[in-house]
Amino acid sequence: MSTPQTLRIGLAGNPNCGKTTIFNALTGSHQKVGNYAGVTVDKKEGHCAWKGIECIIYDLPGTYSLTAYSIDEVIARDFIIHEKPDIIIDVIDATNIERNLNLCLQFQEIGIPVVGALNIVDQAEWMGIFVNEKILGELLGIPIVKTIGIKGKGLDALLDAVFDRMKRATTPDRFITYGYELETEVNRLEGVIKKDPVFSSLYPVRWMCIKLLENDKNAFEKIKTHLKGDRVKKEAEESIARIEGHFGRDAGVVVTEQRYAYVHGAVTEAVTRTDKKNKSLSEKIDTVLINRILGLPLFLLILWCIFQITFTVGQIPMQWLEVLFAAMADGVHAWLPPGVLQSLLADGIIGGVGGVLSFVPLIVILFVLLSFLEDSGYMARAAFITDKYLHIFGLHGQSFLPMVIGFGCSVPAVMAARTLKNPKDRILTVIVIPLMSCGAKLPVHVLLAAAFFPKNAGNVVMSMYLIGVGLALSSAFVFRRTVLRGEATPFVMELPPYRMPTVRGIGWHVWDKTSQYLKKAGTILLAASILIWAITTFPKPHDNPVRYQKEAMIFQSTLATSGLSLTAQDSLIGHHIQTLKNSDAISASIAGRAGAVIEPVVRPLGFDWKLGVAVITGFAAKEVVVATLGVLYKVDNTAHGENETLRHALRSDPSFSPLIAFVLMLFMLIVAPCFAALSTIKAEIGWKWLWFEIVFTCSLAWGLCFLVYQTGKILGIGA
Repeated sequence: MSTPQTLRIGLAGNPNCGKTTIFNALTGSHQKVGNYAGVTVDKKEGHCAWKGIECIIYDLPGTYSLTAYSIDEVIARDFIIHEKPDIIIDVIDATNIERNLNLCLQFQEIGIPVVGALNIVDQAEWMGIFVNEKILGELLGIPIVKTIGIKGKGLDALLDAVFDRMKRATTPDRFITYGYELETEVNRLEGVIKKDPVFSSLYPVRWMCIKLLENDKNAFEKIKTHLKGDRVKKEAEESIARIEGHFGRDAGVVVTEQRYAYVHGAVTEAVTRTDKKNKSLSEKIDTVLINRILGLPLFLLILWCIFQITFTVGQIPMQWLEVLFAAMADGVHAWLPPGVLQSLLADGIIGGVGGVLSFVPLIVILFVLLSFLEDSGYMARAAFITDKYLHIFGLHGQSFLPMVIGFGCSVPAVMAARTLKNPKDRILTVIVIPLMSCGAKLPVHVLLAAAFFPKNAGNVVMSMYLIGVGLALSSAFVFRRTVLRGEATPFVMELPPYRMPTVRGIGWHVWDKTSQYLKKAGTILLAASILIWAITTFPKPHDNPVRYQKEAMIFQSTLATSGLSLTAQDSLIGHHIQTLKNSDAISASIAGRAGAVIEPVVRPLGFDWKLGVAVITGFAAKEVVVATLGVLYKVDNTAHGENETLRHALRSDPSFSPLIAFVLMLFMLIVAPCFAALSTIKAEIGWKWLWFEIVFTCSLAWGLCFLVYQTGKILGIGA
């Protein structure tokens, strides 16, 4: 153990094996996110206490192999090699046991103690697959415990097995042998590698020998640091030649075949299968959901239903929050005398941050529905359905999941693209991900759609999602035939069985994503709102009472024949003069002056200087656009004796029209992503492609919005 009180556990396994469910069940809310050493990729770390000992559990990326083909595999392998956890829990999907055990044998080759968590056993037994975990454990030489992670079953026994194994920490797991020919070459290489004690202490010797026989490029890089690196390389190449000469095929294939041969023998001994004449429930459902004709229309129908539910149900709590924040602003105006502090609290903080927070119900509902689809297993089917269409546009089948994650946030979506093994596939996927409409763009779309398209808000917002997908596919089609020329790598799609999502599992997903949004609102958006308030408030304009008196007289003359009472006329005149004062104040401010500089660039898109300022602030984070509009329009709370929402203020602006609202939504959909996403793109694919991303998205946003606005203006659409 690292210390007598601490146990470091690496939680690993194939994708879709239920690993993250077990991680969440073991650690609960005691989780934090960091970065793997040397890589800007999220590392989940959780804590739990068991029998008086603190357990630190690391949720490693799901991977099929420890051979260095993708970033996921490199991270999982290097973490185990360099960080050296005390023990590994290998989560094994009981419904697909042979493929999962291949990874288990690779963990054993490293020499760190392993405990197997045989997961999803209920689903396996329903399918007629019965595993004798004791026999399987004896054959593999490791403890095996049955678990049902989604129900929390078997987890206590799993931790007991971990602690029992750690009592024998100095006793290594039994090495699995791969036949006389391979073992002869392994022993020969071991003798050479062990001549450098320092190298042998850094890397497990047997594991390094097997990796060299697999012709692993990463392993050959590592032996360059060996004192006799040239000799080790020569010996390895000679061993590979002898193996290939004996078996008549690639040495790496031979090693994989030997692993699967051992796994097949163990499974034959320990697993009993009963013939099931009827199709499984998953197979029955798939006859409809992944049908060649019905699959895609059903997928689009499901997405349409998600957006309709989101906006129909979410409107009510969103309106409650709008009323709450308006009442808070009223309270500030009532409790504090007019001045800088009142303006900061009411217009800057409540007007800015409050406007963004009112969209939290919509985000929660959307994430609940998407998490349900993900945990049920349908998202894998959606990837299968869209796979052949993605290939038409030059994208990889594995590009689907990062693109779907992009609906939530571009940062984890870009990171998810690391599972793509081909560098061109990965770069292409990363470049088009920001075109997906992320959760940060949702408040902008909802605000403008609700203000200018109230009867069809859900359809308008969904159109933004579909336009984003269309632009991503079209861009991929062009780039695959130009700057990233080449064919997409073939991909075999895995379809896990359908599972009923749990409330706790969905709750974890939703809280994880919503809490990030709330943290951003309490930090970045709060700071941005205060900054925007400051640049729209200072410097103060010179008082011009003569002008306002003249404007009041002119406006009064227009009301003379209106038939309104004198009290009503006085109220309207006061509101009109206050609007003029606000306009003059903003025009004289730093933001107003900057807007005058920006306006010539955005005017061809139909934007005035206010929208130009909002667009610029949106580069930091897309939600800031809502906060900026809230501050710029300084929503008035006295007009007509009722609270005026930001939506009403936008509709009341004569320079704002449905066409301009649509163009603004389109611009924010396409333009370069937030700073956090840009920094992630730089970390994943480098400076060159970061600048390509910025130039490409900004150019596309301006050009397409110019075309849409000018065409709409000529045709008189939405003017």
